[in-house]
Amino acid sequence: MNILFVGDVFGSAGRHIVREHLPHVLETNEVDLLVINGENAAGGFGITPSIAEELFDLGAHVITTGNHIWDKREIFEYMTVPADSHVRGRRVIRPANYAVGTPGFGVYEGELPTGQAYAVMNLQCRVFMSSCDDPFRKADELLSKITAKVILLDLHGEATSEKVALGWYLDGRITALLGTHTHIPTADERILPNGTAYQTDVGMSGPYDSVIGVEKELVLARFLTGMPGKFEPAKGNPKMCAALINCDGATGRAHHIQRIMLGE
Repeated sequence: MNILFVGDVFGSAGRHIVREHLPHVLETNEVDLLVINGENAAGGFGITPSIAEELFDLGAHVITTGNHIWDKREIFEYMTVPADSHVRGRRVIRPANYAVGTPGFGVYEGELPTGQAYAVMNLQCRVFMSSCDDPFRKADELLSKITAKVILLDLHGEATSEKVALGWYLDGRITALLGTHTHIPTADERILPNGTAYQTDVGMSGPYDSVIGVEKELVLARFLTGMPGKFEPAKGNPKMCAALINCDGATGRAHHIQRIMLGE
């Protein structure tokens, strides 16, 4: 079984580069399951229902998010659906360790046309991030209820140490742990000893002539003067960053992980 995970789609430049490359990447690698992090797809801050629909039309089975999920209020209602629903809004997930009562869900369990069951989880780290529940214990709680063998976790976090620690903690219990949020791809992709594919951060699908997606002049002004200002998404030098994982569908054990970065 082949899984493709596309890192944080950032603004119109990110959507453009993903549209350009996804069809041939999916076909060439015979991808079975496509997961996209779309939390910054709407102008670099949040995601809207129409953009979620666009990503689903590109073939996404599940859209993961992170700390910017609530930046666009219109997504609230889109994600407020019954737990057992399989409509598209149910397949946009947010970190599972958010407060009880938060709109949406933190895990999605589905089945591919082949009959292969899978689960996608979303968690947010706590170091240097806004307050949320313990991702380690929340992962335990989610895994106690999931029946699928193929399980992918999008871990949205700032500190590399926390992501690495969760990788070791979940090794052999999930198929892949893929980090998001920092928008910079890390070169540490590997298969951990018990069969979990790991990468600290998949990187951003968006403009790399920027400061993690934002127009560099605006960020430089903030650093140099300390004065507030509105950040705008950059557009230059877009790249699609992704991770391709091959695994055993019967056991969920990963065999291979490949880092991908494609430009225009």
